[in-house]
Amino acid sequence: MSNVARLQCTAALTLAAFALPAAVLAQQYPSRAVRIIVPFSAGGPTDILARLLAQRLTESLGQQFIVDNRAGGGGTIGAQAAARSAPDGYTLYLGGITSLAMAPHTHSKLSYDPFRDFAPITTLTQQPVMLMVHPVLPVRSVKEFVALAKAKPGALDYASSGIGGSGHLAGELFKSVTGISMVHVPYKSAAPALTDLVAGQVQVMFGTLLASVPLIRNDKLRGIALTGPHRVEALPHVPTFVESGVANFDASSWNCMMAPAGTPQPIVARLNTELVRVVRDPAVLERLKGDGVTGTGSTPQELAEYLRAESAKWGKVVRDVGIGLN
Repeated sequence: MSNVARLQCTAALTLAAFALPAAVLAQQYPSRAVRIIVPFSAGGPTDILARLLAQRLTESLGQQFIVDNRAGGGGTIGAQAAARSAPDGYTLYLGGITSLAMAPHTHSKLSYDPFRDFAPITTLTQQPVMLMVHPVLPVRSVKEFVALAKAKPGALDYASSGIGGSGHLAGELFKSVTGISMVHVPYKSAAPALTDLVAGQVQVMFGTLLASVPLIRNDKLRGIALTGPHRVEALPHVPTFVESGVANFDASSWNCMMAPAGTPQPIVARLNTELVRVVRDPAVLERLKGDGVTGTGSTPQELAEYLRAESAKWGKVVRDVGIGLN
């Protein structure tokens, strides 16, 4: 067969596939590898979650689910790549609070719209955000931390996964609530930020627990306090901010799975069923709980409503704290 004939045959098969009823496509889905875009580098909390999900989905659906790390821009580079992908179910986006709820309020020229350019699939996790410090810092409580920061205004550097990210906004909100001064040091993602925190290049970080629990347990970092209504089993000695006397500081994080807008609804429904089953599997729940993370799961509509509520919440925080647009 000539190259021209081969191309014509391929085009005909492609058109025939798209002409099939959506329900039939969903039954056949997936028929090849599926890419999960993660907007942060390997080794960070979002990447750890993605690889756990990819392994389980590969096992249950019989096709490879491959993690594609697209770090940079506080998660916006990966989100942009996902939003521009074909809406066929073969590109998914493991998004979260930074790129979907915060970025629209911290970026003046965002190249995607979280509501227009994505089809919600399901929530995945809820994660407390923890105030962590390098062990050389002579503080073991929020009270001691605030006292030190006030005694040395601007002397403490706090790391984050990027400008406009959850760690950045948590730090700025904490500064506003407590009246302290710290210097923000943005990184490309959480993984290098944690590396420099462990090395003592920065002293403070607001981050999720998924990648930091082992570091706390091995005394490479010290957990001071975490958001949420109660302590977590993974780190029972770390109190909440409410227990520590800071009741008006709520910066908990979350992750969800999205697809490009226009992805056939039956495929979205199948992915929702599989992902909810995975994150609610007792073994997965136990694995996540061990790192201080709660597996959730929701309907696409529930996720859409949650996204709107979170976007409104963080839009107000950005305005109140006075964070400039990028």
